Amino acid sequence: MKIRIKSTKLDLTEALKNYIQEKMDMLEKYLGGVAVINCDFEVERVANSHNKGDVFRAEVNLQVPGSLLRVEKSEEAMYKAIDKVKSHMELIIKKYKEKRK
Repeated sequence: MKIRIKSTKLDLTEALKNYIQEKMDMLEKYLGGVAVINCDFEVERVANSHNKGDVFRAEVNLQVPGSLLRVEKSEEAMYKAIDKVKSHMELIIKKYKEKRK
């Protein structure tokens, strides 16, 4: 799956790109025969106005025929936010496929 990755207020390292690509590739088995028109992934460090340190936000927009599947999660750890987005997107894809039947 071809993914456009955007980062805001944080460096997009090769390791981070590979981690995001790996997690999103795991979603392909849930998609099955569903064609992905567009996939955008954004990871961001939220403004430093929090008392306990940084908060990271991960968001994925997956455009499929007839619908846009979108998930956004915030966590204190960047990789945890990415994992949560991936897990929640699995559920969204399953619901989308059920509706199509």
